[in-house]
Amino acid sequence: MSGDLDTITSLRGGAIAAIRSADLDRKTGLAQESATRWFARTLSLRSPLDPPLADRPGRPERPELVPPKHMEKRSLHTLKGRIALLHAIAHIELNAVDLALDIVARFATEPVPNSFFDGWMQVAFEEAKHFRMVRTRLRELGADYGDLSAHDGLWQAAHATRTDLTARLAVVPLILEARGLDVTPALQAKMRETGDMESAAVLDVIYNDEKGHVAVGAKWFRFLCAREKRDPARAFQELVRANFRGSLKAPFNDIARAEAGLTPSFYRSLTSTSNA
Repeated sequence: MSGDLDTITSLRGGAIAAIRSADLDRKTGLAQESATRWFARTLSLRSPLDPPLADRPGRPERPELVPPKHMEKRSLHTLKGRIALLHAIAHIELNAVDLALDIVARFATEPVPNSFFDGWMQVAFEEAKHFRMVRTRLRELGADYGDLSAHDGLWQAAHATRTDLTARLAVVPLILEARGLDVTPALQAKMRETGDMESAAVLDVIYNDEKGHVAVGAKWFRFLCAREKRDPARAFQELVRANFRGSLKAPFNDIARAEAGLTPSFYRSLTSTSNA
């Protein structure tokens, strides 16, 4: 990593360098190093030397990206099934690294407090940690990230909200990350049932951190709505209908969502609507 430190021209520059990197060790390293230096207040927010922001994040040649409907479902009671689940989670966490960095880089000129960037760099740091943990677990099971195919839906959601920070917050942390709070407890239980305590422990770390990530999204979504004198729940519903394909699917982990500041008034009315 030492040679890469020169590429961190600013917080925005470090985030862009991480997004652009196709080397996943380098990507996660740059994300965490940029966060560490930002927290230490040794980086400016922006610099004229920052590279241009890429339309798509850097990726290795594998995994092959396919439409979500082409993804196979496998039983967690088989090793192949657990590897497939962990591979899917690794892909989600990798996208989450780039999504958090993209919020920082893309919206670095927004009139928001520095604590906005603190929150998202904490998210980026932890998503990088999650990706590394899941990849390590895959390797312990005799597999690796890239062995299976993956889908590209997460980045498509980011692309759709690239010009509107409020819409980005509605779709990424408050739909996509919140979905993790809904589905992870059942996956943890299934991993324990199969005796895979190591994978369950990885999911525990991810689940507890994700609550904080949804909370960061909810905090800043409410901040922007207050500034624009918009009702947060109504604004959320309008933005989701305009920017998110498909309906929100139950079951919802209402308690974990509420702890993160995402109350049922936000999402309950959206469960049966679809603009797909």
